[in-house]
Amino acid sequence: MCIGVPMRVVEGDGVAAVCEARGARERVDMLIVGAQPPGTWVLAFHGAARRVLSETEALQTLYALDALGIALQGQDGGREAIDALFA
Repeated sequence: MCIGVPMRVVEGDGVAAVCEARGARERVDMLIVGAQPPGTWVLAFHGAARRVLSETEALQTLYALDALGIALQGQDGGREAIDALFA
């Protein structure tokens, strides 16, 4: 399964940008979405920004990815942790 990850633009030159998500930084190709100012959220997939996201959409997607991780780990209390992510 391949999943795009929301990342926030830190700095860029129009062609590429340094983006950050969960403390990790990655250089992302920006040719599909164009230059974006710092603070903009993008959906990154295979090293390229595929589309611009609102902050709300980016955070909801990150929470959904967190919930998927909890479900895949089969943690005790997982249901409550997952429900908290979708308050």
